[in-house]
Amino acid sequence: MDDSVLRDVNENPCHMCMPMGGILALKGIQETMVVLHGSQGCSTYMRRHIAEHFNEPIDVASSSLNEKGTIYGGEKNLKQALDNVRRVYDPALIGILTTCLAETIGEDVERFAQEYSADHPGLPLQLVTAATPGYGGSHDEGYFFTLRRIVATLAQTTPPHQRLNLIIPNISAADIREIKSILARLNIAATLCPDLSETLDRPYDPQYTKLPAGGTPLAAIRAMGGAPATIQFGVTVADALSPGRYLEETFGVPLYNLPLPIGLKNTDLFIDTLHRITGQPVPDSFNEERGRLLDAMVDSHKYNFQGRCAIFGDAELVAAVTDTCCENGLHPAVVATGGRNPLLAARLAPVLTDAHSGAQVLDTADFVTIREQSQAAGVNLAIGPSDGRYLTEKAGIPLVRLGFPILDRMGGQRLLSIGYTGTAMLLDRLTNTLLEHKHKVYRHTMYERFYPDPERRQNLKLAR
Repeated sequence: MDDSVLRDVNENPCHMCMPMGGILALKGIQETMVVLHGSQGCSTYMRRHIAEHFNEPIDVASSSLNEKGTIYGGEKNLKQALDNVRRVYDPALIGILTTCLAETIGEDVERFAQEYSADHPGLPLQLVTAATPGYGGSHDEGYFFTLRRIVATLAQTTPPHQRLNLIIPNISAADIREIKSILARLNIAATLCPDLSETLDRPYDPQYTKLPAGGTPLAAIRAMGGAPATIQFGVTVADALSPGRYLEETFGVPLYNLPLPIGLKNTDLFIDTLHRITGQPVPDSFNEERGRLLDAMVDSHKYNFQGRCAIFGDAELVAAVTDTCCENGLHPAVVATGGRNPLLAARLAPVLTDAHSGAQVLDTADFVTIREQSQAAGVNLAIGPSDGRYLTEKAGIPLVRLGFPILDRMGGQRLLSIGYTGTAMLLDRLTNTLLEHKHKVYRHTMYERFYPDPERRQNLKLAR
C-alpha cells in the first residue's frame, strides 16, 4: 500500500464525536433534557459512555430515525420525540442535537423547532438546537459549539449587574466545585455555565428524580448580557465556538480568556484576575494553600526531572497540564488532541520553548501516532483519559488518568486538579506514578545497562 494512503488513515482516534460533547454541555443546564435527532443507537452509545464515567443515570432521548425517516424526512419523528419528552420529563429546556444521519440527509432542525414552538403558543419550554454531526468535529468542539448555541439562544439585553460570567470547559465535577469554592471565599457572585457539579455528581438520594437538581439556571443565562465581565477558560477555543466572544461582540461584556487554573502560574492568574475585576481582597488562606503547593513542588522536583510525558485529551485541559508539567520539571515530549485545533500549538509554543522539551504538538491525533511518537521520544509517563491505556498495553507506558472519559477506574468525576490544592494533588499523582514505574522496571533497566547481550541477561535471570 502507498505510504501516503497509510498516513491518511486515522486509527483509534483521540476523541469522540460532536454530540457527545453537546450532551455534556446541556447536562450542566438546570431542568434540561436532550434529544438526539438520529438513530437510537447514537443515544444509547452516548448514554452508556457518560454513565460509566460519572456513575450516574443518564437520560438522552432519541427521535429514532429509521429507514422510512431517512428517505422521507424525520420531522414527524422529532416532533413526536419532543411531545414524549415533555410528557415524561416536563423540562424547562430541551436541547436538540443532530447526528451524522440527520445532517447527511439535510434535516432543517432549526425550522422544525421554530414550527414546534409556533404550534404550542404559551408553552413554558425553551428549545435550543445545535448541528453536531459526528463527522463535523470532536466532542471538544461539540461541547463549546453547543454551549455557544445555548448562550446565543437565551442571553438577552438586561440591566447591568454584578454577577460575573464564567465559561466552564469539560472538567470534572470536583473541579467545578473547587472553582465555586474559590469564588465563595472571595465573596464573588458568578454564573457558571455550564455547571454539572450536581447534575452529574449528585449526592445519594433514595428517591430517584428524572431531572436532577442543580445546573445553571435559565434566568442566569438570560442575564449574562448584563454581567461586568466574562472569564472563559478557553485559550484554545476558536472565536466561532466561543460563548465569551459572543457575549463580548453582542452585548459588550469584556472577555478575559484564561487558561484553566491548574498549576501555580495559571492559578495565580485566575485569582489575580478575579481580584482586578471585582476589587475583592484575597484571603490569607489562599497564600497558605499556595505555600503548600510550592512545598509539594520542592519535595517532588528531584524525581520529576526523570519524567518524559505524553499529554493528550481535550485541548483546554492539555494546555493547562502541559503548563503544570513544565513548571515542575516534567518534560512534555508529545502533546496531542484529537480535534482540529491549531490554537493549541500556538498557545504552547513559548512554554515548550522555555522548557527546552522539544515536544511535538499534534492535533487530529490518533493513539497509533501518539504511541509511535511516544516510543521514539522515550516517554515514560502518559497523562489523559482512560483510552490512553492503549499506551500501557502496547508500549508499557504508565497512564495517569485525567479528563473525560475515564471508563476503567472509579471516581473520574471526583478527580480534583483545579487550584492550588488540586494542583498539588495532581502533582502527587504524576510523581508517584513515575516512582512506581521506576521501581517496577529498575532491575530490568540495570540488567540492560550492565549486560547488553540479551542471551547473557537471560542466563543470569535463570541462574537467579
